[in-house]
Amino acid sequence: MKFFNTMGRAVEEFNPINPAEVGLYTCGPTVYNFAHIGNFRAYLFEDILKRSLEYNGYKVKHVMNLTDVDDKTIRDSQAAKIPLNDFTAKYKKAFFEDLDKLRIERADVYPEATTHIPEMIRTIQTLIEKGYAYQSDDKCVYFSIDKFPEYGKLAKIDRENQRAGVRINTDEYAKDSVADFALWKAWDEKDGDVKWDSPWGEGRPGWHIECSAMSMKYLGKTFDIHTGGVDNMFPHHEDEIAQSESANGCRFVNYWLHCEHLTIDKKKMSKSLGNFYTLRDLEAKGYTGREVRWVLIGTHYRAKLNFSIGALDAARAALAKFDTLFARLKAAPAGDALLAEATAAAAAGKADFTAAVSEDLNISKALSALFVLVKTAGRLLAEGVQASGAKVLLDQFRDFDRVFGALDVDVEKKEEAPAVDAPAEVLELVAARTEAKKAKDFAKADAIRDQLKEMGWSVVDKPTGPVPVKL
Repeated sequence: MKFFNTMGRAVEEFNPINPAEVGLYTCGPTVYNFAHIGNFRAYLFEDILKRSLEYNGYKVKHVMNLTDVDDKTIRDSQAAKIPLNDFTAKYKKAFFEDLDKLRIERADVYPEATTHIPEMIRTIQTLIEKGYAYQSDDKCVYFSIDKFPEYGKLAKIDRENQRAGVRINTDEYAKDSVADFALWKAWDEKDGDVKWDSPWGEGRPGWHIECSAMSMKYLGKTFDIHTGGVDNMFPHHEDEIAQSESANGCRFVNYWLHCEHLTIDKKKMSKSLGNFYTLRDLEAKGYTGREVRWVLIGTHYRAKLNFSIGALDAARAALAKFDTLFARLKAAPAGDALLAEATAAAAAGKADFTAAVSEDLNISKALSALFVLVKTAGRLLAEGVQASGAKVLLDQFRDFDRVFGALDVDVEKKEEAPAVDAPAEVLELVAARTEAKKAKDFAKADAIRDQLKEMGWSVVDKPTGPVPVKL
């Protein structure tokens, strides 16, 4: 396999430390709110990465952290007047529910920051003992970037423009704010009852030290792959490298993979623009996790992904065609007609697909292999392929789905539940929404959907047509 390593800005051959087990660390959610589809674009890229490694025969030890103490979680739990653990528990539960709906394979370990404070304290102590960290007059402990000459090597920061002696206490900051960063934050009244004892007084860890301490515990001082969104590259990943390599005296990570941003209708996702979506928002519009997954995995992870409601409709149509094809193949009559042709097509599809996912997760080529086999299967059905050949084709679609996770080859489609009787006004709005979608006036369709929601109704778009559902 080959991956684009952000550290070297080049595609490199993947050589794991231990061929028997790949160590993978993925930056998980900060559990202060429901994750949005921009977050899930990253988590689905990581899911495709993990599935592709497994497809190629690797065993993967996957660790994904849960950031349940940082500036945001404390701020919002204090505003809600809810204890931190109770506040974050709601969003941890929602996160795992969303993972299951999006068919994202579970990690082996989900370490929570709040349960790994001793590991963080030990790492900070090591950094102080080695001269890389210091306690300042504000009682916080900072990492001294001047003591780590390679600081900036991941994000390609110009060292000459860094300002010595400047300190930053916040967890997140801009690239032009390069400075010593907080490893341990002294308690103040804004933290409420969120605090732990330490050699430097009561306080809490900085965000960046959390991932270093937890990844070291579960994957070792050096491991294979670390991923995240491009927005994690600086400061988070840069700071992780500095503190980890300073504490351990060795390379932190061998391969860094970062996925690009997601936009909505070619605009930045923003609540102020009304284009901010969680999975729950999209479910309320009648879409499924399977359909959302299909859209979010359909663009190469290093390219910006433009999300739209129209893309979800296209996903629904594409997935319905797959369902129909698989049903037709399962209904093929007994016999061996066209078995050789089916076997050859499946073998060619597997070879092309394997090459694609092994080439820096080339999803475009992987999808091309899928659609070529779909076309061939349709032709063979028309030519009279029988059950033996149909089984070979179905097995290959199952094989593809080890990575895609959305084809549902073996899911039996249930008979559609009867529609709820709806008032004439609701039915008229549903019809108007359908016409708006046909005209590709998605803004109008969304406005009608919102109007229906205010009336206590939603619309589920089924293969047989839109169905009004009482909320």
